[in-house]
Amino acid sequence: MKYATDYTIGELVVTTAAREIKNGYVVIVGIGYPLFACLLAKYTHAPRSTLVLETGAIDFLPKEPGMDVADPRMWYRSTFFTSLMVALGGILHRGLADLGMIGGAQVDKYGNVNSTVIGPYEKPIKRLPGSGGANDIASLTKRFIIIMPHEKRRFVDHVDYITSPGYLDGFDSRERAGLSGFGPSKVITGKAVFGFDEKTKQLKIESVHPGFTLDDVISNTGIDLIVPEKVPTTEPPTVDQLKILREKVDPHGYLSRKFA
Repeated sequence: MKYATDYTIGELVVTTAAREIKNGYVVIVGIGYPLFACLLAKYTHAPRSTLVLETGAIDFLPKEPGMDVADPRMWYRSTFFTSLMVALGGILHRGLADLGMIGGAQVDKYGNVNSTVIGPYEKPIKRLPGSGGANDIASLTKRFIIIMPHEKRRFVDHVDYITSPGYLDGFDSRERAGLSGFGPSKVITGKAVFGFDEKTKQLKIESVHPGFTLDDVISNTGIDLIVPEKVPTTEPPTVDQLKILREKVDPHGYLSRKFA
C-alpha cells in the first residue's frame, strides 16, 4: 500500500470518514464532505454499501456532486426513488441505517451538535440553517460521524442549542432519554480525529493529522479533552484513493479548497 503525499486537508478528511463505512452498510447521506466520503467508500472498499438521500433516492451513484439533496444530478443510477417519508420513516426511524454523517457550527464535550443558533435561542447573535434531517440522523442511526472545521470557537463545553443529540450529559444520559441510536462515534476535523470515552462519553483525541502537532489541536480546541499517553498520526490517503477522489468523486476540485 502506497500513501499519497500531495493530498489536501479536505481529501484527508474525506478519506478518514470513508474508512468508517463498512461493506454492506446502509448510510444516510448529506451533501458536501459526507457525500464525498460515501462515494469514495462505494468506489473502493464498500461497493455493497447502500446510500440513502433524505429526499428519497436510494443506492444512487452521481456522476458529479449536486448542490443539495434535491438536485436531480444526485439521483443518477438510483435503484429506487421514493420519498422523504420512506427515507426517514421507513428506513431511519425503523433502525435500518447503520451510519449517518452530519456537520454543525458547534460541538460540545459530549458530542451534542448545534446548527440552529449562536447565543440565546430567543435573541440569538446569529441564526443558522437548523436541523433538516440531522436530528433524525443523530437520534436514530446506529451511529453517526460529525465532520466540521477545526476552530476553537466551535468546540464548547455546552452547545448554545442542541440541534442533534450526542451523548447529552454523558454517561448513560442518552439511553435514559430513550434515543435508539448508539450516538456519535467520531468527530473528524481539519486537524484531528476524536472519539468518545467508553464510560464518560467525553470527547478524546484519537489521532492528529500529518503536519499538525498535539499542541496545535489542544490550543485550537475550546474544551478540556481526554488525551491518551500515545496519540498516533492519522492515516493519509493512499495513491489509489486519491486518484479515485480526483477523477470520479470530485472532478471539479471542491476538496482542494481550504478546510480548517
